[in-house]
Amino acid sequence: MGFGRRAMDAKREFIELARKQPRNMSEVCRRFGVSRTTGYELLRRAEVDKEEALIERSRRPHRSPQKTGQEIEERVIAVRDDTHWGARKIVDLLEREEGLAVNRSTAHAILRRNGRVSSEEGFKHTAWQRFEHPEPNDLWQMDFFGPIRTVSDSSSGLTVIDDHSRFDLCLRACVDQRTETVQEELSTTFRRYGLPWRMTMDNGSPWGDDGSAVLTRLTAWLIRLNVRVSHSRPYHPQTQGKDERLHRTIRDELLQWVTCRDRGELQASFDSWRERYNFRRGHESLGMARPAERYRPSTRRFTGSPLPIDYGPGAITRVVDRYGKIRFRGHKLHVGKGCAGLPIAIRATDEEDQFDVYFCHQAIARIDYSISNDPRINRGTGRMLRIRP
Repeated sequence: MGFGRRAMDAKREFIELARKQPRNMSEVCRRFGVSRTTGYELLRRAEVDKEEALIERSRRPHRSPQKTGQEIEERVIAVRDDTHWGARKIVDLLEREEGLAVNRSTAHAILRRNGRVSSEEGFKHTAWQRFEHPEPNDLWQMDFFGPIRTVSDSSSGLTVIDDHSRFDLCLRACVDQRTETVQEELSTTFRRYGLPWRMTMDNGSPWGDDGSAVLTRLTAWLIRLNVRVSHSRPYHPQTQGKDERLHRTIRDELLQWVTCRDRGELQASFDSWRERYNFRRGHESLGMARPAERYRPSTRRFTGSPLPIDYGPGAITRVVDRYGKIRFRGHKLHVGKGCAGLPIAIRATDEEDQFDVYFCHQAIARIDYSISNDPRINRGTGRMLRIRP
């Protein structure tokens, strides 16, 4: 076994993540498919010669005091043409990787003078109220974007981003948006980075539906892996703000500049861009830190096997039928086909005539009989109540 395709990118990622503390070296090596001997040797080489271990990085001296104005201008333009970044990210990269100190306004003037940006671009400031979870893997955001058309086919882009670090965990060109496709890609991501505590997504397929059902096959699978699932509020895409921003960045920095022949070539472009985004691109929302500097893999190992379902003694349980429904107090309640054939638990709350519905560890809905005469809840039959999330 080894690092496989795109070995240089994989080695860079292995070194960065294996250095994080606390770490389990055996677990990190297992996730990357290498032996402990290979893993320790790579870390040793990185300590002796960091530039050699991370071959993609520049071998330029740490400081370049003798650079002429023309040479500085050429470097600014070269980075712009390669990355399509603005002045702030360009000067940050040149300082970090080449020891080349360039004033941001100077870099912006160079870009304008060479027709790389408009006169209005570059110094706009918008006041945003940002929120992020305190630790990596507390929350991952997931969504599709596209369609992305190549010369010969069309793909849907699947992204998963860590809320705390903005680390792009998954960027895949998928043939479709079916449950099986997403589950396969998530399994690969979980094997590399471990399991998050919670994942959030919008209300579209395959992780949501029209709102009448609580669980889909995909969300039921995640819950059985002991991952909490949440959905963004309908018509409020800002709930998925970091993932939506990632999609815009991918379009601005990659998709509008490349034309790919097929899905394989698109994925290669995704892989190259993702490595740069995670390890080289400074993020203003992170104080110009790189996502890889703030991310560390989860200690929660993915085994591939769902947890057994046990609600303990005294729980009111119902097995979901093949139509995704249960019967309780003489009413049929729709919880979704995602947990067909599996048990759910119903527990009384402190509120009269209200019950919480659980699937595994997660409360997925509330049954409220106090409003059962409301036609919006009753559906006009008096026999099938809609579960209120």
